[in-house]
Amino acid sequence: MPPSKDSSSIQAPTKKKRKVFKRRVKIKTRKRAQIAEKKKEKENVTPLVRKYWLQRYDLFSRYDEGIKMDEEGWFSVTPEEIAARQARWCAGAGVVIDAFAGVGGNAIQFAQMCHHVVAIDIDPKKVALASDNAKIYGVEDYIDFIVGDFFQLAPFLKGDVVFLSPPWGGPSYKAKESFTLDLLKPKDGHSLFQVAQAITPNIIMYLPRNVDLLQATALSWLSSPPLDVEIEENFVRGNSKGITIYFGDNIFP
Repeated sequence: MPPSKDSSSIQAPTKKKRKVFKRRVKIKTRKRAQIAEKKKEKENVTPLVRKYWLQRYDLFSRYDEGIKMDEEGWFSVTPEEIAARQARWCAGAGVVIDAFAGVGGNAIQFAQMCHHVVAIDIDPKKVALASDNAKIYGVEDYIDFIVGDFFQLAPFLKGDVVFLSPPWGGPSYKAKESFTLDLLKPKDGHSLFQVAQAITPNIIMYLPRNVDLLQATALSWLSSPPLDVEIEENFVRGNSKGITIYFGDNIFP
């Protein structure tokens, strides 16, 4: 008995078609996993950092490639555009010491522009996050990550530039009409600057946009003769984010 018309139309899928089908399934599965992960991440974003999460691509342009953050990291990391500009000021410097590295935003940019970076943070969890983030940008081999207290390590450090972006005390700093150096953590700005100055006269400080500029620039007089100073207000998408002050015998071009 000849096969029916319906049965003759059924053909086994070719090897090539099976491969294409498997590939499509894998892609769909991966996309579902990514969507689920993003949904989970969004649900875990606390009210304190929600607005920073919305600006995540300003903080790390490669955020979707696996950037890791903790709650403090969201509001303390330097936006990538600003960090890159700060790094350009010392392009070619032999060693840059990032005294309060956090989740690695500045260290990554310095590593792309300078020869080597020593990234220090007292929190081992932040150092682990910063190390993972550096791998995403492919600069992990140019950074030495150290868990420790900058003030205790400073006497043993050597570098060409020290970058200081100490904690500003959280988002509440914005409520102050004038942010004075004694509000910096874990020590006041004068003490911090003097410790950095013992390493090198080339110091970069990233401070709140409402910082007392007269007080901050007066730090240059802690040296004799006074250090050269340049002030830069930093913007992202037209919004002021902070003030960078460059100190040094020779301001970098």
